[in-house]
Amino acid sequence: MTRLAPVLVCVSVWAAAADQQEPTIRTDVNLVQVNLTVTDKSGHPVTGLPKGAFELFVDDVPQPISLFQGEDAPVTAAIVIDNSASMKPKREQAIAAARAFARASNPRDQMFVVHFNERARFGLKEGTPFTGDIAELEAAIARFQLGGTTALYDAILTATSRFSRAANSGKVLLIITDGGDNSSNAKLPDVLSAVAKYDAVVFAVGIFDPSDKDSNPRALTEMAKETGGAAYFPTELSEVTRICQRIARDVRRQYTLGFAGSEDGKYHRIRVVAKDPTRGQLDVHTRIGYFAEKRQK
Repeated sequence: MTRLAPVLVCVSVWAAAADQQEPTIRTDVNLVQVNLTVTDKSGHPVTGLPKGAFELFVDDVPQPISLFQGEDAPVTAAIVIDNSASMKPKREQAIAAARAFARASNPRDQMFVVHFNERARFGLKEGTPFTGDIAELEAAIARFQLGGTTALYDAILTATSRFSRAANSGKVLLIITDGGDNSSNAKLPDVLSAVAKYDAVVFAVGIFDPSDKDSNPRALTEMAKETGGAAYFPTELSEVTRICQRIARDVRRQYTLGFAGSEDGKYHRIRVVAKDPTRGQLDVHTRIGYFAEKRQK
């Protein structure tokens, strides 16, 4: 059995006017984007909803939806893979799962790979920051160098640093690891600040051994919750590939709503409601708030 956390999603700046499906990019400096998934009362994803099906509230005040994008907008995705010594019996499954994620993603996605143990390194060849080529991604994923400790937080900061060069504004971090951090210079608050800066969504797969004192499911869960992603903790290695395929599908089922954000430097709560008379009760899964930029005087 696999314990699955609720799937929550959050980030993109691709948008289309009204119900159009061709995206355009807006450059509003205070634009806030919220990615989300919608499920029916049975928990099945609901796709094909138009802009008019959504209502957005910030601090319980209705907000006009200035940007809308349906499912399957391209994103920039980082595949972050633990190469520490404890991953030895899980190496092949981790590689297979990362490859499955790449194959199941949108062909227009920009993707890259970060391997890590006590240090982080990029998997693509030097001079190639991103690729949508599956063969290049599979080769990058296979550049797995087993050994050492687990600098998870440093690896995430390395991955987010590359987001500054991305053309797609939707950002996703897929993390595959078997332990908590035990050798980073960075701390969890540093990671949360970095992913918030780029509006990145964290999807984490924790392949933990019950006896491992370094395992830290709380950290992965917090990263996922704060960013509107999801954390998964399979009890069987055979489940890891299926989970990564599910994550790829969930990313492709995201809707994106955009609205004019505040510029007061404060935290604001977000709530989104979806309605469709033909589908019954709908549940929206998304991040719960955002920190506004502070207007410079």
